[in-house]
Amino acid sequence: MDERKETTNASGWVDGETKVLEAPGDHGAELRLWLRLLTCSTLIETEVRRRLREEFDSTLPRFDLMAQLERASDGMVLGEVSKRMMVSPGNITVLVERLAESGHISRTTSPTDRRVQIIALTPFGRAEFEKMASAHADWIADLFGGLAAKDGAVLLDELAKLKRSIVASLGKGS
Repeated sequence: MDERKETTNASGWVDGETKVLEAPGDHGAELRLWLRLLTCSTLIETEVRRRLREEFDSTLPRFDLMAQLERASDGMVLGEVSKRMMVSPGNITVLVERLAESGHISRTTSPTDRRVQIIALTPFGRAEFEKMASAHADWIADLFGGLAAKDGAVLLDELAKLKRSIVASLGKGS
């Protein structure tokens, strides 16, 4: 099968992976693999962002923040949320402001340190997140629907090996 056909859509857009496939002699297998992973990730993320916006009038960062808080029944301090989401505290502050204004989260001052805010989902926010999370799971299942369960398990195992390789390489200071 011509791999270029599988990465072009009905609109005729061409991604970076396709451009590399047009000149494969210039690029190694690792680069092609990286571009395939990036293309898949970008396609999925773009679709999830679109659906969150259209179906819930929400954004992926809001969804991600609510997902972190959903796992923390007692709430979390802003610094911990920032670390878990791997974004700056300033970005979290903006999200927190918007979600507090809409009634999705509450903010309280830490009883041990008045400078620290603890944020948590409100009952309304938890109910809204549950709707989004359920839809999100369905969207991902749909997007991965063409992949047999056995193939998905193999891919998951292979990606775990890749992750270990990347972590090991980062540990060497490469």
